[in-house]
Amino acid sequence: MKKVIIYTQETCPPCHAEKLWFNENGIEYEERDIRKNDQYLQELIELGAAATPATIIQAENSEEVILGFDQAKLAQVLGV
Repeated sequence: MKKVIIYTQETCPPCHAEKLWFNENGIEYEERDIRKNDQYLQELIELGAAATPATIIQAENSEEVILGFDQAKLAQVLGV
């Protein structure tokens, strides 16, 4: 089972598009709003991301970081 974490902020249209895509494809995810929690902002910076959305997909022995709403890459990694 893969765990999906998406770093977002309210004023981010690509964030809304990615969450909609997750919902349409039945993908469960944890949303971390960087404007509501400074810890999430720090985590985003540590990922090397300069913008949202940033998505982490964790599997048993791997972790994939996808910057921006890269639908093709998300579909590939998630097997959609």
